[in-house]
Formats: sequence, structure tokens, C-alpha cells
Amino acid sequence: QLQLVESGGGLVQAGGSLGLSCAASRRTFSGYTMGWFRQTPGKEREFVAAIRWSGGGTYYADSVKGRFSISRDNAKITVYLQMNNLKPEDTAVYYCAAAQRLYITTSRGEYDFWGQGTQVTVSS
Repeated sequence: QLQLVESGGGLVQAGGSLGLSCAASRRTFSGYTMGWFRQTPGKEREFVAAIRWSGGGTYYADSVKGRFSISRDNAKITVYLQMNNLKPEDTAVYYCAAAQRLYITTSRGEYDFWGQGTQVTVSS
């Protein structure tokens, strides 16, 4: 069983930056795609960004393109989400997820493992 643990959430003013981390419990990731999703009360969990563990290809939701950056560190088995120029509408619980897929997917149903989530609050 793969465990994912997010960290780095918090409160930031609009226009500020915040970095999230997602640490994995084991090393076998060559066939995985890693993703970040977010969710606000009463809404469905939405795709934010994803990265292929092998090759590092990335994909972003239009709402965060140009502001957010996803990356991974093989040695630390950690995925990062750097969020810049944050807006109040970015406020959500952010979840890290892993999909046993060789392709990047934005569908939450294709992700097999999920972290517990970390709160990000952007004040105006």
C-alpha cells in the first residue's frame, strides 16, 4: 500500500506564494503519474496539475497555468507544487494523488492513492 503525506499548506495573502510537498512511502514510481487536486466545500475535487514520474512530462489546469509548477525529486520520493501569484479562488484543501498510469490523466477516478490533504487559504 502506498502512502502519501502532504505538507506545506497555510495562510497567505493574495499575490503571495506557497509550496506544497507530497512525500511517498516507497520508491517504485517508474510507472506512475503523480497529481495534485483541490476541493472546496460543496464542490467536486478538481484537477490542478500532474507529472509523469518517468520523463517528467507535466500538465496543468487552465486556471493555474503560468502560476503553479509541479516537480518531483527522485531521491526524496517527493512531489512538489509551487504556487505563485495566489488568488482567493485558490483557497481549497489540496490533495496529492498517485495513478498507476504511464500517461498523464486529469481524471480523479484514475488515481489509486490519495494523501490526507492540506489546507491552503488565500486572503484578499
